[in-house]
Amino acid sequence: MQGYDNTSYGEAFADVYDDWYSDIGDVDAAVEALAQLAQDAGSLPIVELGVGTGRLAIPLAQRVHPTAVIGVDSSAAMLDKLAAKNFEHAPLLVLGDMIDSLPEGPLGVVFIAFNTFFNLGSEQLQRACMQAVAQRLSPNGCFVIEALVPEDPPRTGNSVDVKSLTRDRVVLSVARYDGDEQSAEGQFVEFTEAGGVRLRPWSIRYTSPSQLDDMAAAAGLSRRHRWQTFAKDAFTPDSTRHVSIYAPN
Repeated sequence: MQGYDNTSYGEAFADVYDDWYSDIGDVDAAVEALAQLAQDAGSLPIVELGVGTGRLAIPLAQRVHPTAVIGVDSSAAMLDKLAAKNFEHAPLLVLGDMIDSLPEGPLGVVFIAFNTFFNLGSEQLQRACMQAVAQRLSPNGCFVIEALVPEDPPRTGNSVDVKSLTRDRVVLSVARYDGDEQSAEGQFVEFTEAGGVRLRPWSIRYTSPSQLDDMAAAAGLSRRHRWQTFAKDAFTPDSTRHVSIYAPN
């Protein structure tokens, strides 16, 4: 998408992210699973890449220890929203990207939730992220990726759908899909009586679970677990989402 960069999503969605996405996934199950993985890794730092407004990082910091959790995000707007929540036990925050801004290791757990790995818009960037994480993990550490399972066959074409409709507000979802490039991009177009038109762009480059496994292997990581959810439901051929855990070879 012309003009789109790694800050675009956060700048567009920070003001509505909690309202739109606070109920995605089972937060309690995710926090418990991540805390257990961190304990198994020896209680080293836990890093969330694409921390956003702290949906997972805040309760995880409360569950373990605030100085043990570090949140990285390329959007100052997202981090400002997180910091404004003024929780007593809040994660440490880093403004930066998911490759060059990782804290120095050794790290116990690095995780990316809810398709955020796909915000890395090319295979090259995704591989670079895998390499950067692998270089910083402790021998007992792990890299956790939560993501969708792409449609098979992949979708190609355009779509326009209604996300929400009220008396004084309409939000349309306009998207374009390219199955050959494994990409999807779009806009949430918001119309309100008071505010006019607001555009909220997004863009992803998705990968299949097997492609993630290949990227991990090239970085010196191997898959330890694959669940359907953080509640550790079994992953099956019919699963539409996965939680994949990679560890150093």
